[in-house]
Amino acid sequence: MPNLITGFRFLLSGILACMLMLKQGMGIAFISWLIFVVAACTDWVDGYFARKYKSVTALGKLMDPLADKILVSTALIMLIPLGRIPAWMVLVIISREIVVTGLRGMASAAGIVVAAGGLGKIKSITQYIGIGILIFPVGLLPIPHLHQTGLAIMYLALALTVWSGVDYFYKLRKVYL
Repeated sequence: MPNLITGFRFLLSGILACMLMLKQGMGIAFISWLIFVVAACTDWVDGYFARKYKSVTALGKLMDPLADKILVSTALIMLIPLGRIPAWMVLVIISREIVVTGLRGMASAAGIVVAAGGLGKIKSITQYIGIGILIFPVGLLPIPHLHQTGLAIMYLALALTVWSGVDYFYKLRKVYL
């Protein structure tokens, strides 16, 4: 069940990309936001089921974080042409994800298991909130400066992203030194 939910997140990421390519009228933007929220929630749901039913698998350990990265990367990349996030910020966030994934792979090959830390979870939640706000249609609710608020949250997410990346490098320094 958890692996099916993770697979569903991959599917939703592709649908989200297609939706964000369309002209973002109120309806399309709301559906895009809804798809993102459902996909982001599956991150929690698959982990819940895996722990509850003790069905943690090697495939799940590999695919779950990859599905998260695909979802976040898809949303971030698709928000660039909409003018909602600067490309340099997206580059830093995605680069960190790739580098940390490589570092975790090196650690795994050396027999070191790297569990997701609290800082990484806070980073992910902050990214999900910021991206969700950036996707949400302006004018649907009377919230002033909606996308500016989302961008401000993404700056916080950027700081957490860099901080957690440095933290991974520090904790795993014996892998590359």
